[in-house]
Amino acid sequence: MKLAKIRHTDGSAAAVLWEGDQLFPIDLLQVDHVRSLQDVLHAPDPQGLVKYLVDRSAPAIPAASATFLAPIDRQEVWAAGVTYKRSQVARMEESEAGASHYDKVYTAPRPEIFFKATPSRVSGPGEPLRVRSDSGWSVPEPELALVISPLGKLLGYTVGNDMSARDIEGENPLYLPQAKVYNQCCGLGPCILLTDSPLDRLATQIELQITRASQVVFTGSTTLDQLKREFDELIGWLTKENDLTTGAFLLTGTGVVPPDDFTLQHGDSVSISITGIGTLTNPIVKA
Repeated sequence: MKLAKIRHTDGSAAAVLWEGDQLFPIDLLQVDHVRSLQDVLHAPDPQGLVKYLVDRSAPAIPAASATFLAPIDRQEVWAAGVTYKRSQVARMEESEAGASHYDKVYTAPRPEIFFKATPSRVSGPGEPLRVRSDSGWSVPEPELALVISPLGKLLGYTVGNDMSARDIEGENPLYLPQAKVYNQCCGLGPCILLTDSPLDRLATQIELQITRASQVVFTGSTTLDQLKREFDELIGWLTKENDLTTGAFLLTGTGVVPPDDFTLQHGDSVSISITGIGTLTNPIVKA
C-alpha cells in the first residue's frame, strides 16, 4: 500500500492512496482525531484505517497530473551515517583529520545518528533542494528512509535525499551539523510504502541520476543488501533516551557517492529511484 500527499489546484493539501497510475482521496474527516497523513500513519492499524477512509466514490486522480508534496507533517527527520562501505571510504577520503573516526564508527556497536531536518527544511518531489552558498563541494546522498511511529515502530519506507556539503564536513567533523542541516537540505517522497513484510534487500535497488543541461553527468546504484546495519538496530539507537513524540523519518545512509571531483551546480536535477517505492526528483539551487 502506498500513501502520498498532494496539492490541489486551490492550494490545499490532501492525503491519497496510490494504486497503479491513480490516486484515491482519503477522507480525513470521518474519524475523530484523524486530520492528517501523520495521524493515519500513527493509528494502531494504518492500513486498515486507510481502507476504511478511502473514498472510492470520488473521481480518481491521475498520478501523472498530480502535484506531490513531501509525505511529512510534523515528524522530525534523522539520519544515520557511514552505514555502507562506500560511505566509509568517502568520508575517510574527504577528512584527513577525522578519517580514523569514520573508520571506527563503521564497525562500532553504536552507529552514527544525527538530526537532519525539521519539516520546514524538507522538499517534496519537484521542489528545490539547496547547495549552501558557502560550499564548493556538495553532493546528493540517495537513501532509503524509514517511517517510524512515536512508539518506535517501523511503519514503512520512502525515498530520501540527504544533501551534504562534503567540504564543510571534511574541514572538521565538528562541522557536521552545518554540512547537513540548512534550508532545503532534505528531500522526501514521492510516497510512503506501507508494508508488514520485510524488504527484499538484494532485490531493492537504489539508483541515483544527476543531469546538467539535459545531459546525464552521473549515475550510480547500489542494493539494500550492502547496508551494514539492521533497521531495528538503527531504530533502537535512535529511540534510546530519545522520545519521538511526533514520529520520525530516519535516513539509513548512502552507498552511492559521486567521485571526488564532482559537485552539484545550480540548475542540476537529481533523481533517486528505489525499487517498489518510486522516484524522487528535485532541481538544485544555489544562492
